[in-house]
Amino acid sequence: MAIRSYRPYTPSRRYMTGLDSSDITGKASVRSLLKKLPRSAGRNSYGRITSRHKEAGAKKLYRVIDFKRRKFGIEGVVSAIEYDPYRNCRIALITYADGEKRYIIQPSGLKVGDKVASAEGGLDVKPGNAMKLKNIPVGTIIHNIEMKPGKGGQIARSAGGYAQLMGKEEKYVVLRLPSGEMRQILAECMATVGTVGNEDWANVVIGKAGRNRHRGIRPQTRGSAMNPIDHPHGGGEGKTNASRHPVSPWGMPTKGYKTRRKKASDKLIISRKKGRK
Repeated sequence: MAIRSYRPYTPSRRYMTGLDSSDITGKASVRSLLKKLPRSAGRNSYGRITSRHKEAGAKKLYRVIDFKRRKFGIEGVVSAIEYDPYRNCRIALITYADGEKRYIIQPSGLKVGDKVASAEGGLDVKPGNAMKLKNIPVGTIIHNIEMKPGKGGQIARSAGGYAQLMGKEEKYVVLRLPSGEMRQILAECMATVGTVGNEDWANVVIGKAGRNRHRGIRPQTRGSAMNPIDHPHGGGEGKTNASRHPVSPWGMPTKGYKTRRKKASDKLIISRKKGRK
């Protein structure tokens, strides 16, 4: 997949880039796998804005993805590679031997006509095959990883994302997550072999405000451009720095402030994610 540039007939289009869509082979055609989601546009049940700088964005339908991959013993064929407006990676439509169709996240290298399967036991280590972590060889690159058996994949699902299986210890396996964190996961959890596709998504330049509005992102005003009554960074004669650590309009630190709550699963973390150098 390549990055597309455009003829600069407007100033904003000069630096704007997009993704080449030549890898997409079909449009959404299975109506049972499409669902309309309610959009709050940043409002709560009273209609009051609780999440600023959000809006509804462009209309779109949700594609029901099979994150659990527990259709054991039945081989499937990739029928189409499709665009998903709710995620930054492509999705693959799988047609199983019994006639059922499901969407999965497209691993890098998976093409139309390829065969995929999922099993409780071992399978060939090739992109798209799903199996339990205890049956995956050490060193394998994986994605769509469960945190609890049967809950469905939660880790490494975005474009270009992957984790690496580093070792096995009794009923746990050790994974290196995309953040650099080393973590134990139950060996009974499912995972899919390969890297999530559409790796070039991170290199796209939005280029103009309108594209962010389509995504449901409203403009943000800098705190330093406000008055003191509106923001802790506001006020002063001319341009000034905030003279304090960056905070939200309500005084909550916004950079480097730890907000993670203690969880029962924290004991499974071997080492935290690597900080910035």
